[in-house]
Amino acid sequence: MERNGTQSPDCPGSFPYVFERFPLVSLSTDGENETSPQKNKTIPTGCMRSTVTFYLCYLLCLALGLACVVCVCLWNSRWRGGFAWDGSRLQFNWHPVLMVTGLLVLYGYGAVVYRVPLTWGQNKLPWKLLHAALMLGSLIMSILGLCAVFDFHNTNNTPNLYSLHSWIGITAIILFTLQWGVGFAGFLLPCSPVLLRKLLKPIHVWLGGSILLLTTAACISGINEKLFFVLKGNVTYSSIPAEGVLGNSLGALVVAFGLVVLKILSTIQWQRPDSRPGDIAYTPLQDEND
Repeated sequence: MERNGTQSPDCPGSFPYVFERFPLVSLSTDGENETSPQKNKTIPTGCMRSTVTFYLCYLLCLALGLACVVCVCLWNSRWRGGFAWDGSRLQFNWHPVLMVTGLLVLYGYGAVVYRVPLTWGQNKLPWKLLHAALMLGSLIMSILGLCAVFDFHNTNNTPNLYSLHSWIGITAIILFTLQWGVGFAGFLLPCSPVLLRKLLKPIHVWLGGSILLLTTAACISGINEKLFFVLKGNVTYSSIPAEGVLGNSLGALVVAFGLVVLKILSTIQWQRPDSRPGDIAYTPLQDEND
């Protein structure tokens, strides 16, 4: 597929021929030969800085996500007694683990797949499929997390969906389900019209970021709610016990992870060149070659 050009003020040059090891280089629109040997030897300082910054943010994203998963698993295994699927409180412990791991971390990882520069200039189809697979895995884990908490509530005659945390969380999952279904139909099915894809793209991107914000809010409110419930007996939350420190630390990691993912998603220079504003091109699935 032929690409149109976009220009970046701090990172001139041609893509993907220049700076292949650090490929955060936008397409040139100056009419020069993009395969010029002299041009290929030029490594703009701005490009290197932008690339290094991206990879630092990306590694931070991976590390923060892993830290979130470790913390939520440690909290529910060491302080909350472990896991089961028998309607007891041990079944409830699956809820925060599955939600943080699936709806937050795996979702965030799937959202930034297209930003990795090493994927640029390659066939886009495998990365579309990876993006869809990560999001599907995230959705499945989220639904299992809902099943865990609803089954626990029903077994113990506890009302469902009565808290602000539950309202935010269920809204995020409903939107996520619609987002994945429409995204699959619009961007992966070969019969999807090109015009429909162009119309869906900005909505898909905006809604993806909005779901991440809702998920972050749901995680924070859920952590706080859980700490108040479990630390209202002999050990009070205000005394900052070890479990409270871990819960607060998990909340801080969740916020940090969400902010880093949003930073990666919102930086124009880090977007895949063929997905930047003014340079969006679509092809049927079977003809996807970029």
